[in-house]
Amino acid sequence: MGFVLGLAAMLWGVGHVLKAPYRARFVMLGLLYLAVVAVQIVLPVTHPLRQVSGGSLGEWLFVGILAAVVLAYRGGLGLLQARAGRTEAVRATAPPAPKRTFSDEELERYARHITLREIGGPGQRALKEARVLVVGAGGLGAPALLYLAAAGVGRIGVIDADTVSLSNLQRQVIHSDDRQGMPKVFSAQKSMAAINPHVDVRPYHRMLTEEIAQELFADYDLILDGTDSFATRAMINRAAVAAGKPVVAGAIAAWEGQVTIYDPARGAPCMACVFPNAPAPGLAATCAETGVVGALPGVIGAMMAMEAIKRITGAGEGLAGRMLIHDALLAEGREIRLSRNPGCPVCGGV
Repeated sequence: MGFVLGLAAMLWGVGHVLKAPYRARFVMLGLLYLAVVAVQIVLPVTHPLRQVSGGSLGEWLFVGILAAVVLAYRGGLGLLQARAGRTEAVRATAPPAPKRTFSDEELERYARHITLREIGGPGQRALKEARVLVVGAGGLGAPALLYLAAAGVGRIGVIDADTVSLSNLQRQVIHSDDRQGMPKVFSAQKSMAAINPHVDVRPYHRMLTEEIAQELFADYDLILDGTDSFATRAMINRAAVAAGKPVVAGAIAAWEGQVTIYDPARGAPCMACVFPNAPAPGLAATCAETGVVGALPGVIGAMMAMEAIKRITGAGEGLAGRMLIHDALLAEGREIRLSRNPGCPVCGGV
């Protein structure tokens, strides 16, 4: 048996010198083992080869079984290690398992949205992950903010430098009588939290200026413009175009309101395409100057919230490239098609 073991060691050494693969070396040893077993079976006990190989058939079979057990153990261990390595690699490259998006309370709260085929679970998740900034917590901002909060928009920013006054309460339904003198953004925050505590409301009690607009807009996905000054709207438009953000814009006066979406980054016109010049003095009076029926901003503000919800969830057809005009006095509406101005000084280069 010593001769055969020496021969096996020599074969292994030759394989090592020749840098033969381990599989080839084991094949050589296997062939040597089969040859020895064949000698033990075929040749008589007195034959020289049988004598040189040493041992008996039973001993060589035991050696073979032992070697097979060792090789099987090593092979199984290698498979386990390889499988573990693949599992770790998958874990390292795969995205983390998503956390449960909604609590049971949220599922019940948003059940009517989730039931809608056009929104469903994915749409409600998109609302939860969305970031919407509302400029103005007045007539248009009030209903828009309430409905965005109720809809479950994850982060809602509201910027306004004004405080609640008695004359606001005829139409700005997000505020209440006991909050007179309170900054509108904090009054709005209280009402939104009362409707939906799962919403992250970020109030900015300050005037929106050119210096801060673009940086602030960068933190949000969608802008709602509820202001009533042409200069402010034009500034919002410039900042939104620079930041590549769509703007849901509403406007009201007396008995009439309008809603559209400005989004030149996606092919729709910007405000400057539609209104390149400021209106002549006296043609764009504020609500304080012309008056406004109390329910009108509720209608237009709710439309703005609707457009925001549709834009976020991908439901239906939005008002980008169209303006919807609502005449409350005659109870009728009409639509105007809008197109981009290739030479627009604000979005012409987008």
